[in-house]
Amino acid sequence: MGDPEIAVVPISAIEHFEYCPRQCALIHIDGIWADNPYTVRGARAHRRTDDPTKSRKERSKQVLRAVPLWSEQYGLSGRADVVEVSDDGAVLPVEHKSGVRHGITADLQVCAQAICLEEMLDTSISEAAIWYGGPRRRFRVDLTPELRRRTVHTIEEIRQQLVEGVLPHAPNDSRCSNCQLRHHCLPETSANAADVAVYLHQVLSV
Repeated sequence: MGDPEIAVVPISAIEHFEYCPRQCALIHIDGIWADNPYTVRGARAHRRTDDPTKSRKERSKQVLRAVPLWSEQYGLSGRADVVEVSDDGAVLPVEHKSGVRHGITADLQVCAQAICLEEMLDTSISEAAIWYGGPRRRFRVDLTPELRRRTVHTIEEIRQQLVEGVLPHAPNDSRCSNCQLRHHCLPETSANAADVAVYLHQVLSV
């Protein structure tokens, strides 16, 4: 897949797409970003993992932080919060989340990181891990064929969105109340064309 004309998918887009395809498009196509308490908390929690100078030897493992990642085969780029390398050469990507587990999103992210590392290092990775700051626990993620297929499928969906450059309709559901882009998205008025027409009528009538 190493064609330069093919859109490269940021690994971070997986989280945004799984949460809401419209949010993903606003961030990765329109370049819009805003913070809310959730994103600020996440940024604070990542201060240590975002600093590559904090890499060191821990418990017979080399712990690398803020590791750049890429895959020519799948058209991916990004970085891993943490990559642990054991003395026997085993590689384990570890994704850090500030809160608690929500669905399969983090599993897809860390699977994409593993896919990149496998290509970069010419190795095989059977498992990954996710550290959740809420319960302060680390959870194992088995990189099963099913999870790999789901990850690759999600990557291709995002790539199609990037190439087409189309902004999806807003879901206008419970996700919107916690979204940092709510005021840019305007879900109440952009969920469908009828709502937009009503909104424009109201604005132009003022």
